[in-house]
Amino acid sequence: MTRAQVQPVARFIGRLQETGGLKGTDIANFAGVSKATVSRWASGRKSPHPRTQLIMSDLSYVVLRLSEYYGREEIRAWLYALHPQLDGERAIDLLHSGRAEEVIAIIDRLDADAYL
Repeated sequence: MTRAQVQPVARFIGRLQETGGLKGTDIANFAGVSKATVSRWASGRKSPHPRTQLIMSDLSYVVLRLSEYYGREEIRAWLYALHPQLDGERAIDLLHSGRAEEVIAIIDRLDADAYL
């Protein structure tokens, strides 16, 4: 595995932690792996499964979009909160199950000044 293959994953993890306020444990739980595995991904010693990379990229994108409106603590809370606009589900759970478009649609409403 080359360094170029790992860099996007390390960037995703960095963004999730720095911008989204997520901890290594949050990322590990989201990806269904140990915190040590997340550390290996961040350092480039290992690469996640392609499906895991996909859902992590979705989470990273959502965090980036939310950072336009919220600070890191608010982003973390937003991801874990139950949302009436998501039929009482948590955004983090929808992202994990591959339903990013539903979460992104809610963020798009922020862009249209329909604040949540």
